[in-house]
Amino acid sequence: MYALFFRLVFRWMDPERAHHAAVRWIRLTARVPVLRTFVAAWFAPRRKELRTEALGLRFHSPFGLAAGFDKNAVAVDGLAMLGFDHVEIGTVTGEPQPGNPKKRLFRLVPDRALINRMGFNNEGSAAVARRLEGRRPVFRTVLGVNIGKTKIVPEAEAAGDYVKSTERLAPHADYLVVNVSSPNTPGLRNLQAVEHLRPLLTAVREAADRAVTGRRVPLLVKIAPDLADDDIDAVADLAVELGLDGIIATNTTIAREGLGLLSDPAVVGETGGLSGAPLKARSLEVLRRLYTRVGDRLVLVGVGGIENADDAWQRILAGATLVQGYSAFVYEGPGYARAIHRGLAARLQDSPYATLAEAVGADTRKAAA
Repeated sequence: MYALFFRLVFRWMDPERAHHAAVRWIRLTARVPVLRTFVAAWFAPRRKELRTEALGLRFHSPFGLAAGFDKNAVAVDGLAMLGFDHVEIGTVTGEPQPGNPKKRLFRLVPDRALINRMGFNNEGSAAVARRLEGRRPVFRTVLGVNIGKTKIVPEAEAAGDYVKSTERLAPHADYLVVNVSSPNTPGLRNLQAVEHLRPLLTAVREAADRAVTGRRVPLLVKIAPDLADDDIDAVADLAVELGLDGIIATNTTIAREGLGLLSDPAVVGETGGLSGAPLKARSLEVLRRLYTRVGDRLVLVGVGGIENADDAWQRILAGATLVQGYSAFVYEGPGYARAIHRGLAARLQDSPYATLAEAVGADTRKAAA
């Protein structure tokens, strides 16, 4: 039904307009008790075998929604209603900003991909913090908060901007993510260099510890798939050195490899980050390299080209404790998370592993043996 609806309606709508329409539908449905109970019963059944412990937190399953869909934390309950067992909001910046000029979001339907150059459009950390402070969760879901740099803040002052967001948002976050890997904020990816990343992550860690008493907010960093292998190793070593809790692999790519011949060349040529199915191979490669480097010392989150349960299972076997999706949500619709949960449960049952935890990294360890 969704595939038919997408072909007849969403495919012909401006992608950003369609996105806002989807967010409104999700929000409104979650506000009606009878509707949200019915929808959750169908799309978000709990499966005991998928329960996951990571980052000192308990997850109903390892699968969640990546940052970018709900930038301002307006639809967390609605997304949990659809079966996402963790929801990462953002990217949120220290100050509000409109993002890049429109048009800035593009579909490559034959490639099941998206190109975006949104530019961290969001209401800013103060507004999002107020919304989270007043939130009364209807469904239990793990809430991640992804923070980035305000565009007008000079690179030399980036740490202060991240600290501002941390102080405001860490008290409301189950875990916190430092995003230094979007291609759509000038100079942001320079912060992935270890000499810049070390003081930034240290400042964020200290700010989170000051802002939150009684618990330690897990801290992760999100990296780009376009990093050279030596730089991936350097970030992994730094994360271990600083006592970070995890790495998210990966953000969107500025490369255009893996695209087919059917997508409109004019759309393929648009600037911005490419996400979706074409990112699958490189994101998996980065994940395997990270797991080989850090093993079980960090929680690895696999994201990029997760279309179905096979993709999610492959990331777990490669070393991911948690898995996230976003672009495939556009193409698969509201049944996306449910299908992945069902498929993961089936693959676990058919595997030699008693639990998901046993499966994490199994293929990568075998390859290294």
